[in-house]
Amino acid sequence: MRARKAAVIGTPIEHSRSPQLHLAAYAALGLSDWSYERLECDADGVPALVSSLGQEWVGLSVTMPAKVAALEVADTRTARAEAVGAANTLVHSAHGWLADCTDVDGVLGALGVEGGASLQTERAVVLGAGGTARAVVVALASAGVQAVDLVVRDEARAGGTVRCAERAGLRTRVLTFERAEVARACRDAGVAVNTVPARAAAPLADVLASVPRVLDVIYDPWPTPLGTAVLAAGGRLASGLDMLLHQAYGQVELFTGLPAPREAMAAALK
Repeated sequence: MRARKAAVIGTPIEHSRSPQLHLAAYAALGLSDWSYERLECDADGVPALVSSLGQEWVGLSVTMPAKVAALEVADTRTARAEAVGAANTLVHSAHGWLADCTDVDGVLGALGVEGGASLQTERAVVLGAGGTARAVVVALASAGVQAVDLVVRDEARAGGTVRCAERAGLRTRVLTFERAEVARACRDAGVAVNTVPARAAAPLADVLASVPRVLDVIYDPWPTPLGTAVLAAGGRLASGLDMLLHQAYGQVELFTGLPAPREAMAAALK
């Protein structure tokens, strides 16, 4: 393969560890002349950026706040990107740009249920209702969850994620950050996922830590108060780095057309 380029886009972007993962993968695959960089770009800048990229570009990893814009700018979309309503991956080909959402793979891999396995629980609790939460509810539905409680600060802003969850077949309730209310939801849940900043989740950390399996999508700073509480309670914890790693496997395969070198990529995060 001749030299190719890829990048992660979003803002702020300087903290992203995607370059470590992709560059490790390219090296392991023998793609020594491939590059991967960080490009600062907000949602409004996505159309101009994408249209400026030449044929040497194979794809873009997309982080917040550009995921919805990435879906809108694509020429074609996968079914799961449509279901989520956002894309964390843009793949360049002779036919234009394809939007996908490997965040769904990231959630499933972090929770240990890849390959169609079931989470073996009926209910889940999800903190937040932004773009990441949409990928989470789609992933949970695919892993056999039937009902989700969305815990949000502003109920008026949860509509898009509620509709996403209901399209995925989930029974959905919207809760506030009121402690007793969340505690009742956690008693019936087998999985909890946090998608809000670490400081926002901290007041509910001990309540959420009562759930057997917890994914905190934050990875910087780490450990979060929630992560610390889960470990102290002896629960099963997955972090944002676990999600980042598993979503990157699919991106690498889409960009290169080759199987992801999983061991090399995992080693790059340690």
